[in-house]
Amino acid sequence: MAKNTGEGYRRGEVRRRSQLANPLTDGFTKRDTDSGRFVEGKESPKPFKGVRKEKGK
Repeated sequence: MAKNTGEGYRRGEVRRRSQLANPLTDGFTKRDTDSGRFVEGKESPKPFKGVRKEKGK
């Protein structure tokens, strides 16, 4: 699991997660790569820190 440093970045990666842009909210949605389910979403235009990005279509 990624560790927060308290200085605006994470040390390491968040495993078994990916994120993609959500055009409905203009934010990002986090997905569990094992089950394919959506886990969490945010309406901020900034992506989640330390989570790999999926390619858009």
